[in-house]
Amino acid sequence: MAGAKNHDYHILPPDIWPFFGAFAALTMAFGGVMWLHPDVFGSFGPMVFAIGVATVALTFFAWWSNVIKEAHAGDHTPVVQLHLRYGMILFIASEVMFFVGWFWAWFDYSLFPQPLEFAEGFTTNMIGQEGAEALLQWPPKGIEVLNAFELPLLNTLILLCSGTTVTWAHHSLIHGNRKGLITGLWLTIILGAVFSAIQAYEYSIAPFPFAGINYSSAFYMATGFHGFHVLVGTIFLIVCLARAYKGHFTPKQHFGFEAAAWYWHFVDVVWLFLFLAVYVWGGWGAPVH
Repeated sequence: MAGAKNHDYHILPPDIWPFFGAFAALTMAFGGVMWLHPDVFGSFGPMVFAIGVATVALTFFAWWSNVIKEAHAGDHTPVVQLHLRYGMILFIASEVMFFVGWFWAWFDYSLFPQPLEFAEGFTTNMIGQEGAEALLQWPPKGIEVLNAFELPLLNTLILLCSGTTVTWAHHSLIHGNRKGLITGLWLTIILGAVFSAIQAYEYSIAPFPFAGINYSSAFYMATGFHGFHVLVGTIFLIVCLARAYKGHFTPKQHFGFEAAAWYWHFVDVVWLFLFLAVYVWGGWGAPVH
């Protein structure tokens, strides 16, 4: 009786993966620094960074596999599931703050354009005073922007459709419809892959470079960071699809899928703000490529 369990929590057994993951993250970060400074570290940076990425991915797989095993063992009581939801909410809130930073940069550059001297690699003497004043408007004079109502609008419609398909999958799961769950996940994954392919094509035809101009740097960082999240969300949903085929989810216990659905809706909402702020408002009045 003294050892009887009288609470809703469980004690985790000793595990190597937190320790291993810490060193994996350190390797990835240090590899990134080495990659950015080949004059100091030589050509080893990409290799060290790749090793870090691979070991971090291995940590994700092994650690979350253990979490899934805990769920199947009955350790995820309603109280534990509630706290897992709190954790996911806080994670998404931290992601929101990342995007706040990109939006802040975009509006700062657009509402308070800087003189040319602040643009890396350029000086007023290189193109004259008239060229320097060109950067005092937004978008900078001479920049052709992407048509917001072509590929960006298409991608907006694709993400909105993917939000409906993942919601369909969620409702199918709640009502015990396994076929609807799998079909909805497949459609969402396909739409996410199409979105990424269109964005990659858009980057390939973009008329402005990545660096040298605040407009292009802010554009690529904001939309590229979102594109990375779409890629992560798609992988998240692929894992959920594999688990759905294995029958891991039940109408009463499916936090893994629920977290993926929340993340995907977050990606959808952020894109709507990006479409309006970056593509529509940010390129208003500029010549279209």
